[in-house]
Amino acid sequence: MNQSNMIWPDKVTICEVGLRDGLQNEKKILSVEEKLELLDMVVASGIKVIEVGSFVHPKAIPQMADTEKVVQRMKRVDGVEYRALVPNLKGLERAHAAGLTKAKLTVSVSESHCINNFNQTPLEMMEGFIPCVEYAAKHNIKVSGALSSAWGCAFEGKIPVQQIEKIVRAYLKLEITELSLSDATGMGNPRQVYEIGKYMVENFPQVKWILHFHNTRDMALSNIVAGIQAGITTFDGAFGGLGGCPYIPGASGNIATEDVVHMLHEMGIDTRVDLLKAIATARTAQQMVDHQAESHVLKAGRCEDLTNERVRHQNNKS
Repeated sequence: MNQSNMIWPDKVTICEVGLRDGLQNEKKILSVEEKLELLDMVVASGIKVIEVGSFVHPKAIPQMADTEKVVQRMKRVDGVEYRALVPNLKGLERAHAAGLTKAKLTVSVSESHCINNFNQTPLEMMEGFIPCVEYAAKHNIKVSGALSSAWGCAFEGKIPVQQIEKIVRAYLKLEITELSLSDATGMGNPRQVYEIGKYMVENFPQVKWILHFHNTRDMALSNIVAGIQAGITTFDGAFGGLGGCPYIPGASGNIATEDVVHMLHEMGIDTRVDLLKAIATARTAQQMVDHQAESHVLKAGRCEDLTNERVRHQNNKS
């Protein structure tokens, strides 16, 4: 990529998924009060899009069993979008009953993954979304979609762009135009993200694209930069880099929200997020889950901190 051709946006939107994708793989299940504390901290940091949990079967993911209570008790702030992951119509009905007005459906683009886990192809699974879309329209619920394993699958390896495109078109047929390309396996690389991202942006300009990266092989920040160059400016992150998929062996956490914000601010790109407050959120989450978070900024501090420390040291010597 020719550096002279690089285009940097003035601002980027960060979606916080720590309360769902960050906590769903933790051994310690946080209380409703702890989740509400983290949610309040996320809102206070300036993040405007938050995934507060998921409405899956409690036996499947017990960490999300209390999402109804979280939604019912949370303080709603004007201008903040609160959403939840729902797997089917029953999950959507639960989300609606709890008071949510935004839900996200998800399907793996991998044929093998879907057949092995659900005994259905991706397109067959999406047919099951039709009642969800109809219900959402009746109850004024906004629906977005996610394409899981878009960048790679343990069964199939790299996913051809034509296979991703089939699922995109299926979502568009359901009139769902906010779509997330998800890298739950952590297999995506910057060139792949740039090429597929650019293809999607150019061929589906009506779609609001979101990229969701796990940092399993330490490529997530690079993938975000590649996504930006492809023309995408909305990205998911999880406080502290917590997370991992319960169904993908070895999958590590999401890219840390504070690492993304720090990188973008260093690049002169606005996120409208208070970095110090985002770091405080990650530090609190780290204490709650009782283990070290996968966050570089938590460990090393900001670049600005290093400079300030050097200045303080020089002042003390003088």
